[in-house]
Amino acid sequence: MTARQELETFFAKYDAGVVRTARAALGRLRKQFPGATQLVYDNYNALVVGFSPDERPSNAIVSIALYPRWVTLFFLKGARLPDPHKLLEGSGKTVRGIRLERVEMMDEPAVRELIEATTEGSGMDAGKGKLVIQSISKVQRPRKPARA
Repeated sequence: MTARQELETFFAKYDAGVVRTARAALGRLRKQFPGATQLVYDNYNALVVGFSPDERPSNAIVSIALYPRWVTLFFLKGARLPDPHKLLEGSGKTVRGIRLERVEMMDEPAVRELIEATTEGSGMDAGKGKLVIQSISKVQRPRKPARA
């Protein structure tokens, strides 16, 4: 199975709306960073696709995470980014994110500014544009929301 096929099996675990948002967000990032290595983690809590100039996770700058009810755009060095519009959520020492209520949020000028700011000096244009499955957790939370 190719990495793309395996990613499709991961998507199949989620509701269609979450997958639609995630695919559109990933498409925007792939277009912006065609040389990026996409690092895939099917973790306990979420499916994450990180964008890095190489296969080193520590060099990744942004990621898309799928949860049962939403998709989040994470800035992996977001705590250091200027955020005059107060869009970034989180209180950790490094990572900040924006919950994508709709994928068009990625086209808003304030979000574009954050993406541009995190890209500076990242080397994201130097790679070969491949998809790498980094890890798959044996134990995972449910990928679809519980039905009432």
